[in-house]
Amino acid sequence: MNALAELLSLPESEKVTRGLVHTPAEIAQQPETWKSTFVLFRKRLPEIGEFLASAGLNAASGARPTVFLIGAGTSDYIGQSLAYLFRKVWQCEVTAVPSTDLLTHAEELIIPERKYVWISFSRSGDSPEGVAVIENARQQHPDIQHVVISCNASGRMIKGNAGKPQVLSICLDDVVNDRSLAMTSSFSNMVVFGQCLAHWDDIERYEPVLLQLVNSGKSLLPMAADCAATLAREPYTKACFVGSGPLKAVAKESALKLLELTAGKVVTMSESALGLRHGPMAALDSETLFVCFLSGNKRVQEYERNLLEEIGSKRLVTTRVVVAGNMTAGMNSLAEHNLAPAVPSAVADDYRPAVDVIFGQLVGLFFSLRWNLRPDCPSPNGAISRVVQNVSIHS
Repeated sequence: MNALAELLSLPESEKVTRGLVHTPAEIAQQPETWKSTFVLFRKRLPEIGEFLASAGLNAASGARPTVFLIGAGTSDYIGQSLAYLFRKVWQCEVTAVPSTDLLTHAEELIIPERKYVWISFSRSGDSPEGVAVIENARQQHPDIQHVVISCNASGRMIKGNAGKPQVLSICLDDVVNDRSLAMTSSFSNMVVFGQCLAHWDDIERYEPVLLQLVNSGKSLLPMAADCAATLAREPYTKACFVGSGPLKAVAKESALKLLELTAGKVVTMSESALGLRHGPMAALDSETLFVCFLSGNKRVQEYERNLLEEIGSKRLVTTRVVVAGNMTAGMNSLAEHNLAPAVPSAVADDYRPAVDVIFGQLVGLFFSLRWNLRPDCPSPNGAISRVVQNVSIHS
């Protein structure tokens, strides 16, 4: 039995006592829920297609709107993990913009007379910044078209925009509205829905990719859980996550998961493989866990291999972990721990975030237990909460 399955098999009373009612199950359910999210997308596709077409996304490439992918915290990393794919498939300008930046600097970020489609992601749909950003845009920039993707049908971002002609609201299945503090299955399912959205006019091409993701996720879960549980027995006080392109967003989200779930007891950082050398590598030491999400792009991978070899030759850290799309030749020589789904071929990096993030989530879960915290609510002093509170909106 793998380490995650052991947590899932605990008596319910022990799960309650240790704060393990939700987090392990929400991590474990992810591959199966991706299939349900795909079914939901197919059901809403006629409505989605009509909305996006009316917004100009099937116009000639030079006439298509600028797309903002919007969210705060983990929801911002959803947009960052999707931006490369959207730009490639939609052939227009696509930028991940935090709602926290739009709230304070919208007029600097919006170019007058340009057409926009804003796609907002939010688990709760009640993020103060996300709600305010859409309300302000509807009042001050009524020509902007909005797609709202949330996991909570009762959230203000869904209910407050019901029936608005310039807003298309989509709520995912309630089972992925994570009850734990840390977003896990809500993150990966909104990523999967975003990938479906990128392929709104050729969804048949995406379906085999989705099936690959499901198989990869199921394969990775048990080995990633055992690796994370093993690492949690070591005295790491810092962690560095590295990824390139769309996998840089996975590195950011993994760093955030570990930081949240350990209440900051493990200090985390994230960078791209090339960016790490420009200063941040100075923070690496024997107490740092180093994780690299290895690109499947051979040219990009060479830079990451060079970095892993340099860190090893300089003995900057004790433990390197590589997470790859599938086992590749020579991979076992790169790190002390090498993880990859047992699948014939890996999907392209653009689609990997939903799978790769599982390792970061599991590291957060088992390190939380190591620090005797309750993963479902790991902030003893109330510094953070499931939905951000006490944000005053200023006009």
